[in-house]
Amino acid sequence: MEWFTAPGYALSRLVLLRLLAAVYLVAFLAAARQFRALIGEHGMLPVPRHLRRRGWWEAPTLFQLGYSDRAFAALARGGALLAAAVAAGLADLVPLWGSMLLWAVLWLLYLSIVNVGQTWYSFGWESLLLESGFLAVLLGNAAVAPPVPVLLLFRWLLFRVEFGAGLIKLRGDRCWRDLSCLRYHHETQPMPGPLSWYFHHLPMPLHRIEAAANHLAQLGLPPLLFAPQPIASWAAGAMVLTQLWLIASGNFAWLNWLTIALAFGALRLPGAEHLATARAPLWYEVLVLAATALVVALSYRPARNLLSRGQLMNHSFDQLHLVNSYGAFGSISRIRLEVVLEGTAEERLTAGTRWQEYGFRGKPGDVRRRPRQFAPYHLRLDWLMWFAALSPGYARPWLRPLVERLLRGDRATLRLLRHNPFPDTPPAHVRAVLYRYRFTTPAERRATGAWWHRTRLRVYLAPVARR
Repeated sequence: MEWFTAPGYALSRLVLLRLLAAVYLVAFLAAARQFRALIGEHGMLPVPRHLRRRGWWEAPTLFQLGYSDRAFAALARGGALLAAAVAAGLADLVPLWGSMLLWAVLWLLYLSIVNVGQTWYSFGWESLLLESGFLAVLLGNAAVAPPVPVLLLFRWLLFRVEFGAGLIKLRGDRCWRDLSCLRYHHETQPMPGPLSWYFHHLPMPLHRIEAAANHLAQLGLPPLLFAPQPIASWAAGAMVLTQLWLIASGNFAWLNWLTIALAFGALRLPGAEHLATARAPLWYEVLVLAATALVVALSYRPARNLLSRGQLMNHSFDQLHLVNSYGAFGSISRIRLEVVLEGTAEERLTAGTRWQEYGFRGKPGDVRRRPRQFAPYHLRLDWLMWFAALSPGYARPWLRPLVERLLRGDRATLRLLRHNPFPDTPPAHVRAVLYRYRFTTPAERRATGAWWHRTRLRVYLAPVARR
C-alpha cells in the first residue's frame, strides 16, 4: 500500500521520537527523586492506601501486583535508563517489533506511575505523555517508512492540545476576549521563570499582541495541520515558535517541549528519505490500521467535548489515557497568593515568637530570590502549593501530612525543599501563612534588589505542635 507510508517524514519522525524519549527520561527522573515523600509507603498520600480502595479496572498499574518503595524506585530508575537508551537511538538499532516493544514498555511503566500518583499526577501533561507514548509504539523505526495513519493521529493529538486550550480560553475568562489576560498571567502563573518579571513589565499593547497571537496559534493554526504541504509545515513551525515563547516566559514542566515534539508529526524535514525505504510488513500495517480505528472510535468523546459549552479541561476518558481532552488557563488570577510554611523551635508560643521560613525550589518565597528555570523538570509539590493558595480544598488531603513530616524532620520531604531552617533539630511548631505577592516595579527593583513585594494577609493553617 503506497499510500500507507510517507518516506519524506523519516527525519521528522526521528526528531519527534528522540524528543519524546527525552521527555520520558525527565518524567521518570522526577518520579524517582520525589515519590518517597509524595506517594511512598510513608508519604503524604501513600500508594498502598490508595490501592486498597481501587482494583485493576479503576487503577491499571503494575503495582497492583504488590507495592514497595524499593519496587517503585526500581521501576522509575529502570524507566529512566530505558528512556535514555531510546533517546540515544536504541529503538533504531533493533528490529521493528523490538522498537515497538521498547515504546510499549515505556508507556506501561509510566502508566503504572500515573495511576497511583493521585493528586500529584493530576496534570494534563501526564495524560499527554501517555497518549504520545502510545502513538509512538505505532510510529515505527528506521526499518520502515513512517506510516501515514499514525502521522495523522499525531496531528489529531496536537490539534486537540492547541484547539482545546484555545476554546477553553475563549469560553472562559473575559480577559481573553478583551486581550488583557497577559497583563496578569506572567505574574500569577503557577511558577514564574527567570524572564517572567521582564515579560510582566512589557507595555500593555504588547500584552494585547501576546493574547491575540495566542488565539491565532491555538484557534487559527490547528485546522491547518491537516492542510497539504507546505501549509501544514508552516502551521506546525509557527506552533513551535509559540511554544518557545512560552518556555521563555514561565515553567510549565514538559508541556511545551512535548508539544514541540508533536509538531514534527506535521513539520516535514527533508533530507532523510533514504533512511526509511523498506516496505512495512503486513502484520505491522494491519496492527497500525486496527490501532488507528481504535483511536478514532475513542476520539468521539474528546471531540464532543471540544464542541460542548461545558468543555472539560485536561480530562481522561479511560484509565489507559489513550485519547484525552486538553486545555489550560481558562481563567486567570488577577492577584498572586502564596502559602508560606514557617516553623519555630520555641515550645511555648507568644506574640514575640520567632518564626523561620522554609524555602521551596521553584515557587516564590524569598522576595530577593529571582525565579529559576526548572522546566521541563516538574516540581510537583511547588505546583500543588500554588493550587493550595487558590483554595484550601486543593490542599486538604496533603497539607497536614506535609506539616507533620516537617515536624518529624523527614529527610525525604526535606529533600523536596530548597532551604530547611532547622538543619539540626526539627521545629516545635509549624504553621502556614497566606501572603499576597506581586512583582516589584522597575523603580522598586533598582532601589531594593527585590523581584517580589509581599504583604501578609492571614494565618492559613494554625500552628501544629510536634507532640
